[in-house]
Amino acid sequence: MDQQVEAWRDGTLSSSRRRLSRRRSIIGSMVALIVAAGLGWLAWHLTKPDAAPGASGPGRGAPATTVGVAAAERADIPVVLEALGTVTPVVTVTVRPQVGGVLQKVLFQEGQMVKAGQLLATIDPRQYEMALMQASGQRQRDEAQLDSAKVTLQRFRTLLEQDSIARQEVDTQAALVKQLEGTVMGDRAAEGTARLNLGYSRIVAPISGRVGLRVVDVGNVVGANDAKGIVVITQVSPIDVQFAVPQDRVPDVQARVSEGAVLPVTALDRMRAGTLDAGRFLTLDNQIDTQTGTVRAKARFDNAKFTLFPNQFVNVRLLLRTIRGGVMVPVSALRHGSNGDFVYVLNTAERTAALRPVTRGQATVDKVEITAGLQAGEKVITEGADRLKDGAKVMLAGDKPAPAGKGKRRRAPEASAP
Repeated sequence: MDQQVEAWRDGTLSSSRRRLSRRRSIIGSMVALIVAAGLGWLAWHLTKPDAAPGASGPGRGAPATTVGVAAAERADIPVVLEALGTVTPVVTVTVRPQVGGVLQKVLFQEGQMVKAGQLLATIDPRQYEMALMQASGQRQRDEAQLDSAKVTLQRFRTLLEQDSIARQEVDTQAALVKQLEGTVMGDRAAEGTARLNLGYSRIVAPISGRVGLRVVDVGNVVGANDAKGIVVITQVSPIDVQFAVPQDRVPDVQARVSEGAVLPVTALDRMRAGTLDAGRFLTLDNQIDTQTGTVRAKARFDNAKFTLFPNQFVNVRLLLRTIRGGVMVPVSALRHGSNGDFVYVLNTAERTAALRPVTRGQATVDKVEITAGLQAGEKVITEGADRLKDGAKVMLAGDKPAPAGKGKRRRAPEASAP
């Protein structure tokens, strides 16, 4: 009997435990579902849009967005082409001696400005003076023989008229005269060459410019075949700047050049902070570089203050033309969407932002031209436009916020049932 009671008790306890375990699992599942639903609602609440798709304004009850505005204004717009350029001298000459000899004097200082024809150095001229004297003596001797032969020929012709001499002798003398005339002509050429070589012993500047570092010193033997020469002269005034023009802009440049316009060019330093010099556009190259898709161009500068140095890198600004009276807005006001460019125009009375499609034109560093869709004087939103939609409420920095309860309607009391 006692064993039956104990078995009954054990069965009752096992059944109670199973019911308790099942109840706990059900409660745990419900709690997990409640927590998941709460997290989902919280995520939806944080990421929900302000307005339904296709609505003309923000969601109901959305607060006004503080924005910055600027007025569209008319201004002259320079159409410029900017590029990186390299300063190149108009002429660079390596001064080499044209005759050989010992370098006797160097009459320039390194870095000095020289003029064309200025004496730079001298080579020992004595051997060339001797050669000139020898050529002059040979010429004088042959000229004397020529004069004697001419006198003899005249005498033979007189005797021939008197029939006192054979014609053969006259012809022979005439041939001797012509031979001596050729000899004298060769002597004169040899004398001129000797005089020229003597002049080459004085090395003069072929162009005006700035001399570089001296290559050889006094006492060295120099010759006409020396590759390095004596010094390099670079013309620095005027001076050129070479830069690359994109192939898409080449027609604009050619059109302006064909009109006879003088295109001003400005050379800026590498930080674009200071102007080095102002010049004019000179010419375009005759072919496009297939690797870069650009055409080399050249501008010329007077470089009166020597602010441009050969092989210097500068920023080039080429002014193609100027658009008069264009509608300009800050660059930050222009937005880009799937349907094209647009701006947000401020409705001052209602403090709302209206989306306005526009057509952009030329742009400067901080402003852009609007060719269609906007009038001068209208205010556009420049700051805070990322959070706006068409018809959204906006607030300027100086506006006072509206009271918390303003704009809310009271709920009408429910009618009592009869």
